[in-house]
Amino acid sequence: MFASLSHPSRQRRQRLLIIGCGDVGQRVLKLLRGRWQIYALTSQVSRAPALRAAGAIPLVGNLDDPATLGRLAGLADRVLHLAPPTREGHHDDRTRHLLQALSRHTVPLQLVYASTTGVYGDCGGARFDETRPVNPRNDRAWRRVDAEAQLRAWGRRSGCAVTVLRVPGIYALDREGGDPRERVARGVPVLRPEDDVYTNHIHADDLARACVLALLKGRPQRVIHASDHSEMRMGDYFTMVAALAGLPAPARISREQAAGSMSTMQMSFLSESRRLINQRLTRELGLKLRYPTPREALSAAAVSGGDRPASSCT
Repeated sequence: MFASLSHPSRQRRQRLLIIGCGDVGQRVLKLLRGRWQIYALTSQVSRAPALRAAGAIPLVGNLDDPATLGRLAGLADRVLHLAPPTREGHHDDRTRHLLQALSRHTVPLQLVYASTTGVYGDCGGARFDETRPVNPRNDRAWRRVDAEAQLRAWGRRSGCAVTVLRVPGIYALDREGGDPRERVARGVPVLRPEDDVYTNHIHADDLARACVLALLKGRPQRVIHASDHSEMRMGDYFTMVAALAGLPAPARISREQAAGSMSTMQMSFLSESRRLINQRLTRELGLKLRYPTPREALSAAAVSGGDRPASSCT
């Protein structure tokens, strides 16, 4: 797939720095291990052995503490920024601290940032590409907008090619908190059709492959929808999940009923509807999705007899 990856016997290996090496970062590690020299920043000393075993050189540092980031300057050719933003407010100080550290020496050639499609706010189910203006509706989305703006402005000043991947809901059956069958098994209801919203998805393995391609081919200061081809309303999505997993279909409730039983964060996801055009992902980066829609991943699990969460509805 990645024909342009450096071969260690032919030339100096590419040096990659991963900021926030969680589930997606570790999937990237699996793709690049043995080909690139990879550093991974972690704020937890206890994670260092696991990162080392996965093929990365762990660096202990905290994006909330700029004094701990000195080793990042001039370290890598490419940077993959997967860390979440600051927890409060409209501004992302973590990204600001990272850019300050990277600016102290020769800047990387390429930086890829995983943002969120939440920066668009509610789009009323419209289908659109990356040229649509952002319209954040909550603090979490504002922080992402701020991080994107910081990164793209820094890229223009420094000459680093910054690619922003706007990522929708990430799922994978082996991802902690990312298996949609778990929600269905808990009996969480969904909205009735007249109140429902369009939702977008990307399999964690496809997102990892998109990250690698963006590190290799991303255009300077470019935004890309890292989304699969599916166009489904959320209720239909979880009903499909239930059918393929052999679980009871989720109950359908009104928006008013949902507001009385769900958290503010849950309701925020039920209040934003959009359909993403992903041509930049497939044409510019050349990503051939392994899972074009969630049905492929869930059907494969059903055929293989993969572990299924026990139903809590019986």
